Amino acid sequence: MTKITAAITAIGGYVPDFVLTNAMLETMVDTNDEWIYTRTGIKERRILKEEAQGTSYLAIKAAQDLINKKGLDPKEIDLVILATATPDMPVALTGPYVASEIGATNAFSFDLQAACSSFLYGVSVASKYIESGKYKKVLLIGADKMSSIIDYTDRATCIIFGDGAGAALFEPNYEGLGIQDELLRSDGIGRNYLHIKAGGSVYPITEQDIKDKKHFVYQDGRTVFKYAVSGMSGVAAEILERNKLTKEDVQWLTPHQANKRIIDATAERIGLTEDKVMVNIHKYGNTTSATIPLALKDYENQLKKGDNIILAAFGGGFTWGAIYLKWAY
Repeated sequence: MTKITAAITAIGGYVPDFVLTNAMLETMVDTNDEWIYTRTGIKERRILKEEAQGTSYLAIKAAQDLINKKGLDPKEIDLVILATATPDMPVALTGPYVASEIGATNAFSFDLQAACSSFLYGVSVASKYIESGKYKKVLLIGADKMSSIIDYTDRATCIIFGDGAGAALFEPNYEGLGIQDELLRSDGIGRNYLHIKAGGSVYPITEQDIKDKKHFVYQDGRTVFKYAVSGMSGVAAEILERNKLTKEDVQWLTPHQANKRIIDATAERIGLTEDKVMVNIHKYGNTTSATIPLALKDYENQLKKGDNIILAAFGGGFTWGAIYLKWAY
């Protein structure tokens, strides 16, 4: 029997209309365009301003973009996985609502949370469902409304994050294309350096917590940067070595868009030149679960069937990993 591999067969994406530039941030916190850009590579980011709209809004828009481009009947979708760190609300999952709103009435759905590695982990999960032979169409959406958990008086975090969503459809492939290998890692030490202190089961949110702004993201930037460079570049190099790939064999690196210096360090570690690295952090900032699919969408027209692509990410917790895939269309 021919081996089934899981391949991405369509990509979609969405970013809000409102653009928050570095110049705007200069009026909000003690910073400037040059300082932000030289340290992060970010020029602007998109912010969802629509009232009473959350991550589901972004996810639905990205899914609809994919569905329209692919000419896909949503009723054919077997599973919708929503990779996100900012669900609409606690307890009630966001994924099932997204599935219902896009017309995927025959699909089951759930949320997956691994911080900035959520989409990468989702690729692993989606591919396993396809490889099992039981499901034919799995829709993976990475979406985050980071502006909902950012303190815009904290220059350590407000300059970094943006809102957005990206979607990928996975289907069976019998040509050996699609997901080839994965290396996924985690280390619980990360909860000390990147987290939201209040609002979980350990510290249920109080009025004082809100006054102290403990319901917003906290990041120890230097420590996270150190771990991210080591972790992301390390697994990218390891997955090449494990699959006997040289830098000449790799057409593209698709890195999580957290910081341009982390992206550069990862590319340098595996010997790739800038023209082989997908970068859009200057336009969107760090959209957490959405960065990798949005990068694939932005570079989709440059991808060729059979291209060797390395996905790499690092997120809070800590979570990180790399996935090697062959582009299928």
